[in-house]
Amino acid sequence: MLGTIGTFANTIKAGSTVWSAGAYDALSAKLIEEAGFKSVMSTGFGISASHLGQPDMELYTMSENLDVVSKIVDAVSVPVVADTDTGYGNAINVMRTVREFERAGVAAMIFEDQESPKRCPCVANQIEIVSIEEGVAKISAAISARQSENTLIIARTDAVDEGEAIERGQAYAAAGADLVQPISKCFTDFEGLQRLRESVGVPLSLQILGWLETDLTAVQIEEVAGLAVFPLVALMTATAALRMNLGHLAEAHSTERLPNSVTPMNEFKSFIGFEELEAVQDRFLVGSK
Repeated sequence: MLGTIGTFANTIKAGSTVWSAGAYDALSAKLIEEAGFKSVMSTGFGISASHLGQPDMELYTMSENLDVVSKIVDAVSVPVVADTDTGYGNAINVMRTVREFERAGVAAMIFEDQESPKRCPCVANQIEIVSIEEGVAKISAAISARQSENTLIIARTDAVDEGEAIERGQAYAAAGADLVQPISKCFTDFEGLQRLRESVGVPLSLQILGWLETDLTAVQIEEVAGLAVFPLVALMTATAALRMNLGHLAEAHSTERLPNSVTPMNEFKSFIGFEELEAVQDRFLVGSK
């Protein structure tokens, strides 16, 4: 894993783009890896929805997030980028968060400059952000706490004014952030993202949501981004498929003519690793043969 994390960091620092998708648990992470993505990002929006059944408002704790992310790291062989929200407090809390998640084996962490507890900018009408001085202090603390320079620190700013976002991005990059991440509602065109990239001097981390999904080409994204993530496609796909199939089951009490196909049991058993564990059982468990 260390070699993989080093390659991930070097790829981004060299100016290439790593494409990723958002996972909300270990199974979705395995499916993202199987699809061919070179990294997996844990999505706080998805973790809150799937594990609590509640909105992304930092209702879960650092340790609850860490528990899910640790399982994701264990389940895949590609680098994992962790959504670590606000760091769960002040700069001292950020330092503990970095140590815990780095120990779990993540390749990168995303810290945002919202007040804690945060609100998801996808849905919140109003977002409060910390002062630029506090935001810089938290990124500096994260840089100080990491054990390896290959563990990337991504500074997200939730500023919605372009000028303020650029100012904050520059300050966070100067504090040591390896990438800067804007929120999608701040910029409205590719030229704005270019201005941000040129101003901060480090690659951008882009969550491909809203207008970024519909208006940008992959070539444009790769021009400015070191990390490009589709954060919610897995969650929304699973939700749509489950809603349709379960609705049919509740009405028809039959699996015939389900709206969406289901994975055959033998195929799923192979994907999830039954064969490997059965081989381990045969080797080590007394009386298993």
